[in-house]
Amino acid sequence: MRRVSVFLALLLCNVYFTRHVNGARILAIFPLEIPHQFFFFQEILWTLVEQGHKLDVISHYPLIRPHPNYENIIHLTGKGPRFTFNLTADTLDSLANKPVEYYAEQYGNKACELLALPEFKKLIEEPQTNPPYDLVITELLYANCYFAFGRHFKVPVVAVSMSALPPYISEPLGNPVNTAFVSEHIDGSILHMNFWQRFKNTLHTWWTNYRIRRVTEAQNSIVKTHFGPDMPDIRELERDLSLLLVNSHHSLNGVRPFTPAIVEIGGLHVRDDGTELPEELKAWLDSSADGFIFVSFGSLLAIENFPKDIIAELYSALAKIAPIRVLLKGAAPEALPPGIPTNVLALEVVSQRQVLKHGNIRAFVMQGGSLEIHEAVMFAVPFIGLPIFPEPQRNVKNCVEKGVAISMDFGDFTADKFTAAVSEIVSDAKYKNNIITLGRKFLDRPRSPLETAIFWIEYILRNGGDSLRSPAVKFSWWQLALLDIYAGITVAVIVVIYICKRLTLTVIRRLFRPHPTLPTSKKMV
Repeated sequence: MRRVSVFLALLLCNVYFTRHVNGARILAIFPLEIPHQFFFFQEILWTLVEQGHKLDVISHYPLIRPHPNYENIIHLTGKGPRFTFNLTADTLDSLANKPVEYYAEQYGNKACELLALPEFKKLIEEPQTNPPYDLVITELLYANCYFAFGRHFKVPVVAVSMSALPPYISEPLGNPVNTAFVSEHIDGSILHMNFWQRFKNTLHTWWTNYRIRRVTEAQNSIVKTHFGPDMPDIRELERDLSLLLVNSHHSLNGVRPFTPAIVEIGGLHVRDDGTELPEELKAWLDSSADGFIFVSFGSLLAIENFPKDIIAELYSALAKIAPIRVLLKGAAPEALPPGIPTNVLALEVVSQRQVLKHGNIRAFVMQGGSLEIHEAVMFAVPFIGLPIFPEPQRNVKNCVEKGVAISMDFGDFTADKFTAAVSEIVSDAKYKNNIITLGRKFLDRPRSPLETAIFWIEYILRNGGDSLRSPAVKFSWWQLALLDIYAGITVAVIVVIYICKRLTLTVIRRLFRPHPTLPTSKKMV
């Protein structure tokens, strides 16, 4: 009988852990149509289904490698705004200087409007029950209305950020933000800030957080419209986050305090998928006796739509650096303006990782996104950054301070400046040596970024949504700043001082009070 009981107990444990670890049902929501971001998230999704989990996915893109445990339950393709940017003479300044309200509106409020789709309405009103959901995974980029699915299904919420930790989400997670050394301001040093830089950084961080929160307050009405009036507001839903995976690493982004609910997974997307370079391209790179530089501005910027003056300067600059060759990724030759230099090979599609691994590469010219920088660091390729958007501007400035990159301004781009930058980065050994050292630190981890992400997601499945949550999420800002404690101490000190003063005055009065003179009696004669 005892053996039977032990067997049943073991069987129940096996069923429990199979259900909650190896066989969880997960709802994954990725409402933004930004290709490179979803491909980053897809590495996590693919590994989860390989681990035995069932994923119901809402996105704009199908899984590259189909799997029976992966189902696109809502296809968003063509149903929301697509985020691509044409760099023209008219838009260059506006793209570089768009206020944070623009991004909060476009990436946040506009993305939340997709909840009005009939498919979402059906998912909300007719949730899966066989089996029910165990977890919600979504992306973190202003559209925090999707956290409501966690509260609606009564399951933990895991978010993935394509960038380093956004400062506006630190408070809801109970994570400390110290603007004395955690920089969110582009102007000035990122690693070592003086008084005025810390002053500007503090004001910038507070002001930016306020503006983001003011714009995204509009999501409250969207959430209550689709989930019901009893659904909490967006600020409270942000506190429901059980785990946040951020695309950063302390070797690049600096050492800063994190609660256990914030885990760095920078470099997660970089892995050897077995892709080989086409024979013709490989032969071209192999025969580059003086080396080559790789030029790619990512999926958000179309090279063929660059301002004509910038393209002319770029062509002139690329021709000047011959015999160094140039591999230009992003557009087919027929899509580019005429005049491509003879030392340039333009390709629309190329395996970026395989190119960066090639032994003849001398430098990488990029916009400065996190994914590109992580690849450059992992493969030890120094780079020239031409950032436009705020985050790449911070990324590139950070790398310049580490001595692994050179920064240039698109608005002030000339052939001579570009040629000088290329000449410096390929001839000065410090850039290569520094990025080799940085790459060694970046890769020195107990487990890979992907393994780290999967471990902590499954940790939440095993141990519950509150297992990593900081107690600080239940405190208001003035309690976390200990203002009530300081006020109490101040009042106590004032009371003690007042009492001491009163006692001292009383004692002094008693000691120095004039004694009454007794009347003297006349002497009898």
